[in-house]
Amino acid sequence: MYSRSITEKLHASAVVICVHREWRKQKDDNILEISAIPNPFPELCCSPFASVLSASLLSKETSRKKQVIKVYSEDNTSRALEVPSDITARDVCQLLILKNHYIDDHSWTLFEQLTHTGLGRAIEDHELVMEVQSNWVTEEENKLYFRKNYAKYEFFKNPLSFFPDHMISFPSETHAAVSHSGILQMFLSSSTYPEIHGYLHAKEQGKKSWKKLYFLLRRSGLYFSIKGTSKEPRHLQFFCEFSNSDMYMSLTGKKISGAPTNYGFCFKPNKSRGTRDLKQLCADDEQSRTCWMTAIRLLKYGMQLYQNYMQPYQGRSGCSPLNITPMRSISENSLVAMDFSGHRSRIIENPTEALSVAVEEGLVWRRRGCLRLNSHGSPIAMSNMGIHRSQSWFHHKISREEAQRLILQHGLVDGVFLVRDSQSNPKTFVLSLSHGLKIKHFQIVPVSKYFSLYIQL
Repeated sequence: MYSRSITEKLHASAVVICVHREWRKQKDDNILEISAIPNPFPELCCSPFASVLSASLLSKETSRKKQVIKVYSEDNTSRALEVPSDITARDVCQLLILKNHYIDDHSWTLFEQLTHTGLGRAIEDHELVMEVQSNWVTEEENKLYFRKNYAKYEFFKNPLSFFPDHMISFPSETHAAVSHSGILQMFLSSSTYPEIHGYLHAKEQGKKSWKKLYFLLRRSGLYFSIKGTSKEPRHLQFFCEFSNSDMYMSLTGKKISGAPTNYGFCFKPNKSRGTRDLKQLCADDEQSRTCWMTAIRLLKYGMQLYQNYMQPYQGRSGCSPLNITPMRSISENSLVAMDFSGHRSRIIENPTEALSVAVEEGLVWRRRGCLRLNSHGSPIAMSNMGIHRSQSWFHHKISREEAQRLILQHGLVDGVFLVRDSQSNPKTFVLSLSHGLKIKHFQIVPVSKYFSLYIQL
């Protein structure tokens, strides 16, 4: 009896399924004739929380989508990287440091160069690389460069050089003298802000002419005075603000914009597709341009810049940003001193012996160099092909302007230098170095078997 009832139930279910299939078939055949009945209770069928959750997961998955970027080195060789779409400039630099086995001294920077307009800027560490590239014009060959910029956060260490006294003033309520470290605290504060002022050349909108005006940088933006050096509100006219624009340095000097000096910079709106919307300015010297650009960076990003500066040192107990030693990559920590002078190589464990072997290898290099042949196959003297030519700081026949451009790329920090051949005297060299936010050039003159160098800073 029990088994029979189960059989009857199964038979009844099969009949229901067949009837249901026949009804679904008729419904599909007449789908154009029968209008759909709206669901009066959609909340019972679909949870709004589920739709929001799925949308957030979808957007997160989209943000992590891989994209390919091309990054150039100093020698214009490029490297393609597959990175997430939400990667920052600092992460790209860290990735390239690991891939190239470089020493991480926290000065590596991703640099944006706009080829068509001759503009460039160091991308801030926290900026998203894909957002930067989204503002590029497709037909222009803009590039990303991976290079060092020693002045990226130098103003946190040496604010005296970046904010000269004649260009900075303080609010009237600040009666006591403010130290240069206190100046940085005011820049990072939300309540007070020091005022930067001085003369700048401004390109008139829609014209090729430039006009010298007295500018003031305040928290609300950049202004210029229509009446001399007056700071009265009725004489101040708004020039631009910085929240929706990026600041660029002119890389071509006077060539493209016809600027009166080589110390130009400008503001480019994020969605701008040409030079028409550029707000172009020009300073009289490098120190004033550096002061303006540093103050504007602090005004735009504020505490974010300080967090970028402190990030490499966070989590290291007892480490100070001012005395920390450069980190070495994993591969460099595994390097050991080797002696290849014998039939078999060996590891040198004594540091003193390693130093003497390195000196001996240098002398051997010199002796081999003296036996090199010229283009005709005969031995030549190596007085002009010394060991300095293998150093990264030596540049052969470059001009004074090119030397200044190379130093500017690495930042105006005291001690940044290069050595080049002199164009005015073929037998001498020139030491070009940065000191006090200025680039200076000194001749290295041959005297008998030696070279003489006189430096007066």
